[in-house]
Amino acid sequence: MSSCDVVLDTNVLIAGLRSRTGASFRLLALLGRRPEIQIHLSVPLVLEYESVAKRQAKELGLSEQDIEDVLDFLCSIAVRHEIFFLWRPVLRDSRDDMVLELAVAAGCESIVTYNKRDFEVAERFGIAVESARGFLRRIGELK
Repeated sequence: MSSCDVVLDTNVLIAGLRSRTGASFRLLALLGRRPEIQIHLSVPLVLEYESVAKRQAKELGLSEQDIEDVLDFLCSIAVRHEIFFLWRPVLRDSRDDMVLELAVAAGCESIVTYNKRDFEVAERFGIAVESARGFLRRIGELK
């Protein structure tokens, strides 16, 4: 399989931390083990991951240190990007613009999210929008 360059929306990370039985957890578990799956990160996205995860830490059953360990791991395996252009707002939710900006700057083929409608504009940039389950099917991890 060729490289799969993706940006994970915050809701995919949170879903993967919330349950060990879903597609999001399975996707997170593949990171670092399947080198062809390459995630891309920016400082604003990591800060959003951290903010949302720490706010929900108690209901996720995780400590702040657990969350920091997950984020450190993601940062260690990801391609990190500085975003030098901002053309917001393009999407309905301006917080999603940073995800799209990162995907465009990184030349990613897809954004993995559970809010597919929020990223409909991504197709104009040649970026597919898919759920964790859809992504796993596409790479042959699910039937």
